[in-house]
Amino acid sequence: MAASQNPSAPGPRPGLLDRLRHRLWRRHSSSATPDLPDIPDQEQLERKLGYRFDDEHQLRQALTHRSHVHVTGMHRLQSNERLEFLGDAVLGLIVNEFLYEEFEGKEEGDLTKIKSLLVCGATLARVGDRLGLGEHLFLSRSEAGTGGRKRESILADATEAVIGAIYLDGGLEKAREFISRTILINVEATLEEGSHRNYKSLLQESLQARYKVPPRYRVTYTTGPDHARRFTVKVTLKGAVLGVGSGTSKKQAEQRAAESALSRLADLADDGTLPEA
Repeated sequence: MAASQNPSAPGPRPGLLDRLRHRLWRRHSSSATPDLPDIPDQEQLERKLGYRFDDEHQLRQALTHRSHVHVTGMHRLQSNERLEFLGDAVLGLIVNEFLYEEFEGKEEGDLTKIKSLLVCGATLARVGDRLGLGEHLFLSRSEAGTGGRKRESILADATEAVIGAIYLDGGLEKAREFISRTILINVEATLEEGSHRNYKSLLQESLQARYKVPPRYRVTYTTGPDHARRFTVKVTLKGAVLGVGSGTSKKQAEQRAAESALSRLADLADDGTLPEA
């Protein structure tokens, strides 16, 4: 005889990410004020994004640069920086999951280097430019007048903020769909283009936002005769050694040290080697 079902039994609990998202959404919405301006051509922008917001406040805040907040007297928490922080985490999760599934034969260090190309500032800025985010950003007059709508750092930050806004408004699956069609749509082309970029630039992009200071490179020793010199360079951040590389020129050794550092960043963070921000 089949066991009778208890109609009062609770249903499945929502997942941890969904509960966290709902909590963040409630806090974010409760702090909203009517000071944020309307978005010009919002329908056109949402068509480009491929997503229509239920809570338009999320999109408005994602497009609000701190320069606009400063000159209009809005509260500093109304800029897009908190959404950028959240979007960075969501982007990292989705890209990590994608790389784990698609590159089964790659080791952790290789996956880290691939990820650094997919989520670097230059890649995110190109995505933001394709979506036309610059045209819709709320900037101060001086920021806009000095090329802010095309500035790489501003576009990259806005792209991450939009990801954070989509996550809060629609959940992880909607964020995944957006990232898949805008960032992961042509991974091979992104990696091919990125492979020609120098690792020193990639490392600086990875560290600059958090630490506000660039890594430093120093030749630790030189071997070989004058016609066949070999240089060894270490790269440090606030005294902490991030990587070491060797080459037949100082430039080559610096590139290899930066490449080594990029592949080790996750481990360095886990074991506490990275300095405090």
